[in-house]
Amino acid sequence: MNNPPQLRVAVDIGGTFTDMAAFDEATGKLLFGKALSTHGQLVNGIQATLDSASIDLKDGNLFLHGSTIAINTLLERNGANTALLITEGFRDIYEIGRVNRPDAYNLFFNKHQPLVKRSLRFEVAERLRADGSTHKPLDEGAVRELAKELRGQGIEAVAVLLLHSYRNPAHEQRVKQILQEELPGAFVCASHELSQEYREFERVSTAVANAYVGPRVSAYLGELEQHLSTQGFKGDFYVVQSTGGLFPSAHARRDCVRMLESGPAAGVIGAQAICAQLGMGDAIAFDMGGTTAKAGVISEGRPLTTGSALIGGYERALPIQIPMMDIHEVGTGGGSIARVETGNALRVGPQSAGSIPGPVAYGRGGTEPTVTDANLLLGRLDADHFLGGELKLDLAGCQRQMQERIAGPLGLEPTAAADGILRIAVTQMSHAVKAVTTERGLDAGSFTMVVYGGAGPLHASAIARELGIRKVLIPYAPGYFSAYGMLFSDRRYDYVRSVFRKLDEVSFDEIEALYKSMEDEGRAALTQSGTKAEDVVIERAADMRYVGQEHAVTVDLPGAFFVDKDRSAIKRQFDDLHKVRYGTSAPKEPADLVSLRVTVLGTMKKPPKHSVDTGTATPDAGAVRATKPVYFRSSGWADTPVYTRELLLAGNAIAGPALIEEHASTTVVQPGDSLRVDELGNLQINIGDDRS
Repeated sequence: MNNPPQLRVAVDIGGTFTDMAAFDEATGKLLFGKALSTHGQLVNGIQATLDSASIDLKDGNLFLHGSTIAINTLLERNGANTALLITEGFRDIYEIGRVNRPDAYNLFFNKHQPLVKRSLRFEVAERLRADGSTHKPLDEGAVRELAKELRGQGIEAVAVLLLHSYRNPAHEQRVKQILQEELPGAFVCASHELSQEYREFERVSTAVANAYVGPRVSAYLGELEQHLSTQGFKGDFYVVQSTGGLFPSAHARRDCVRMLESGPAAGVIGAQAICAQLGMGDAIAFDMGGTTAKAGVISEGRPLTTGSALIGGYERALPIQIPMMDIHEVGTGGGSIARVETGNALRVGPQSAGSIPGPVAYGRGGTEPTVTDANLLLGRLDADHFLGGELKLDLAGCQRQMQERIAGPLGLEPTAAADGILRIAVTQMSHAVKAVTTERGLDAGSFTMVVYGGAGPLHASAIARELGIRKVLIPYAPGYFSAYGMLFSDRRYDYVRSVFRKLDEVSFDEIEALYKSMEDEGRAALTQSGTKAEDVVIERAADMRYVGQEHAVTVDLPGAFFVDKDRSAIKRQFDDLHKVRYGTSAPKEPADLVSLRVTVLGTMKKPPKHSVDTGTATPDAGAVRATKPVYFRSSGWADTPVYTRELLLAGNAIAGPALIEEHASTTVVQPGDSLRVDELGNLQINIGDDRS
């Protein structure tokens, strides 16, 4: 009798590389694979990672996936031809937005650009009151005529936003039904399916974004499902949400916008797992890949999340109102292009060389120097040992292009030009960390920074110095870490209901009924996925604000508060969080409950702790692969030992300067730094005072 498949496969597609991590639930064995992302044919890159690790999908019982396809479609503005149906009289709220003007004196300021042009925004005759009751019935005949008109315009997707549908979705449901009857091939999204919170602008923006990316994302996931099937995979296919949780691919094809930050969120989940293994409560999760750098925070053992995000930056952003990991991203990665602009100003990113043509060093036709090229010129990467020697780097080409395009125009030596590129990149990447720490009322210097991504360990020490962080941790397999993090993810459903009640007056019975309805919905969804009742975990939270405030903060609320009906405990929890977030609180002021939130988790078996054998403080001589000159700003070129990470043992200690090489990443230990290998194989680095 054959044993059932027990291989859990996770694949993360990035801008430059596609990474794979697999976990055999029977043996505990971990496998990894990496290949250049194949834009336009993403499935080919996925298969290449599987082939690199000799994985047969017939052995798989779970396939987990994170991809940048949704966020890239939004940022690149190459989504579907989309129409918007909106309540009569509110045609322009999507364009008016919140009227933010962060730069009041900038005569050239431009606000956000809607994804749907005005000529494709149509009013629907209907109106609900704020309590969900009907003020004006839906004119179904007019909707049907409009749908026929859209069919003649070649519309691929339709978003529907009707006022107060978060209270009563009946009108939106009927409009969607009519659209599906009249436009059978179109992707149709109603706002209440994604968000049951107030704020019409945020909800319409979310619904439009989902419709805009829907056809492309749905088609891609369908293509991937078909590929898995032809490869003999008979297990379950889950997609990583922006919360780091998993949901079935069928749900992802409908609620595409929930996977905007799937890869980065999985990395934070992996960092959370490392923290749990080490008993470490607080950490900054920092991921630097080929295109971007991202940062998130684990506080008291839990990742910080948010109920909404601005896609595209504050100035010209489109809001997305769904639960997601609180992650800040900057356009700086290993492939970020350096260039000299007007006035001999050196700029790095956000344009990236990606995987095609890639950095100059890849020898695939790239001609513009990148961060990766600068690292090669400074000796921090090895031309013959990149990706374990699978990809030979073109050092001569890097030197030539750096001289021609950067050093020559600036009147610098190539070494100084390369160092300047890294200094700019490090400063830009530090902004991502500040955005999720300092701007949230947290002291970055008190956190350990967990650094991963193929390019992250190269810059970890420099970024830590920039921010005053004293401890850095490089986890096991950092070059595959977002894919690895997916193996620690759980099935997850998030629900939210706007309530608008004063905390002092609200009925606990009413709150309990609302929470229970959301929890029951989540339990039912998990049961359909095969989750056992004993594996279900419920987490409650609420959006709260002081009476008279506009914006709220999300407060985690332990179940005991509701068992004891303890209003004062809920208020103290809110006051304490407000103090951290804004530096002030008002314990004597009354508070509002704005929205109730529920997270329903279906916990899954986790990979075992990775461990390494124990050695002495001095690494074995065989662990040193070579000694080579490496450039550091404080000391210039210095002979630097290069260690093979797989040969380092727990307890080994290394004083900088040093390089630690592994298949998909290189860690730079700067002069003044000291490194220790812990029992799990993590590289724990104490940052020195030298600014190298």
